[in-house]
Amino acid sequence: MPHDPRRPIARHGRLPRRRAWTTAATVVAAALAVVLVSGTSVAGIAAVQLATAPHTVQLSTDDQNTAKVADITAIKGGANILLVGSDTRIGQFDSDENVEGARNDVTILVHVSQDHQQLTAVSFPRDLKVPIPACTNPQTGTTYPAANKELLNEALGHGGLSCVVDTVENLTGLTVPYAGLITFDGVIEMSNALGGVDVCVAKTIHDSYTGLQLTAGDHTLEGQDALAFLRSRHGVGDGSDLARISSQQVFLSALLRKVASDGTLSNPVTLYKLAGAALSNMTLSDGLAQTRTLVGLASTLRGMSTSNMLFVQYPVVDDPTDTSHVLVAQEPAHALNVALQQDVKTSLTDSSTGRASTLSPDAQASAPAQAPASGTGGGTGTGTGGGTDTGAGTSGTGEATAGSTPSPSATPLPSSITGQSASEQTCSRGN
Repeated sequence: MPHDPRRPIARHGRLPRRRAWTTAATVVAAALAVVLVSGTSVAGIAAVQLATAPHTVQLSTDDQNTAKVADITAIKGGANILLVGSDTRIGQFDSDENVEGARNDVTILVHVSQDHQQLTAVSFPRDLKVPIPACTNPQTGTTYPAANKELLNEALGHGGLSCVVDTVENLTGLTVPYAGLITFDGVIEMSNALGGVDVCVAKTIHDSYTGLQLTAGDHTLEGQDALAFLRSRHGVGDGSDLARISSQQVFLSALLRKVASDGTLSNPVTLYKLAGAALSNMTLSDGLAQTRTLVGLASTLRGMSTSNMLFVQYPVVDDPTDTSHVLVAQEPAHALNVALQQDVKTSLTDSSTGRASTLSPDAQASAPAQAPASGTGGGTGTGTGGGTDTGAGTSGTGEATAGSTPSPSATPLPSSITGQSASEQTCSRGN
């Protein structure tokens, strides 16, 4: 369709993409909804769901071998799980759709610390240019040569879930033995199972693309409304994919607070519906598709404080040659990579909440005074697995400083890394 000259071309993925069904919430919420319930619930539900699963997905030989012998509760350096959302409605490789056209529009790395005291979920922008290794598409047999600078969301079409895992491993220097694909239906089912998720809106959201219309204030979202909120990028912040990531973190944090509440954890019917909605909408790697693995994962996170569950955006800078794409911000990316590699307990004390979110008035009133994020954190540092590009500053600093109270032993991440803890009361901002 030709471009309408009356509508300016936006930055960082604002242009509409076909079938952009899946959102970060579908991915992270599904996994965390499962692992936050009791081990008994997961064991029973996993046994049923995995027995009826159509198939699993194989990763590379090294990752398969690691998952085969590893106990997810005792992996040295912590456990890493990659969660991917495909832009196909089915999201699996047995569909009649064009698999080579599928994209990983959502890519989130979940790191669970070895002491089971912290979870860090890292969102990678879909329009981030990164090296992609040589991969073979598992359905078509087509082999794609290694690419030095390719959009991250092309990896799934190149070689399926395994190729996305290999790309993220190359970028971060981590070993990722577990992975899962998920479809967009999960967010609808999970929000319905919870009776809705309460979100705060700081400024009216009007998005004609998704049909989302929300006034400033508090809203309980479920079903299609929840999905529209999570898909919206034209209606939040500056209308970019980076803004959508921070807005999604508002929803994810609210969802996790509700999942972790006594009212949910003490209700077996809700737990069954919630975990069932997650598992029934996921295709898991061979290592993750084991009852013992899912139960072990649940046990590692049972009782973890939401203040120790961090959502962060992988640090990026604008691509000077193409403003619709972004590059790795070397110095903060290196700091984040090393913290994950060394399993360091971290905090977002001096970080901003992102382009499309801000601390709620109640949270701001109770939060300690802190200096605003500087918004600069680039430079010429070279990080392990951090990419090949150098940038002058990070994209998308937010308006509010995150107000979590980290452990005294936690190492603050660079202020240029945006994000929040699940315990923080934040609001999504319209544009």
